[in-house]
Amino acid sequence: MMAAEEFEQLVRGGVERLPAWVRDKIANVALFIEDEPSEEVRKREKLAPNETLLGLYEGVPLTARAYGEGLILPDTITLYRLPIEEVALEDEMDVRDVVAETVWHEFAHYFGMDEHEVRLREEERDGR
Repeated sequence: MMAAEEFEQLVRGGVERLPAWVRDKIANVALFIEDEPSEEVRKREKLAPNETLLGLYEGVPLTARAYGEGLILPDTITLYRLPIEEVALEDEMDVRDVVAETVWHEFAHYFGMDEHEVRLREEERDGR
């Protein structure tokens, strides 16, 4: 298990790996790190006992916002450290890459892509 500070650095690095034009458009988003999804999140996301999440975006995607909306609470992206570390180990990947991929995936939701669109873009990008 990775130290919390080391994982936080990987998350910062994952954000830095996003293209500059993407980073420039990100506003009012809070990033959180938790060990794993809570029971409340598991129920809300309808996860089976053998399922988990690597990350979770919660908020109103940019494409769904009304022009000139007043003050709103920040959107949130939560990264789940233990599932990310487990996937990296199982898939023989660098944790840094799994974190960066998860950061990209969750920010894609922030920019308005649904789960199907995100998966499609990932497949296109990876040449699948």
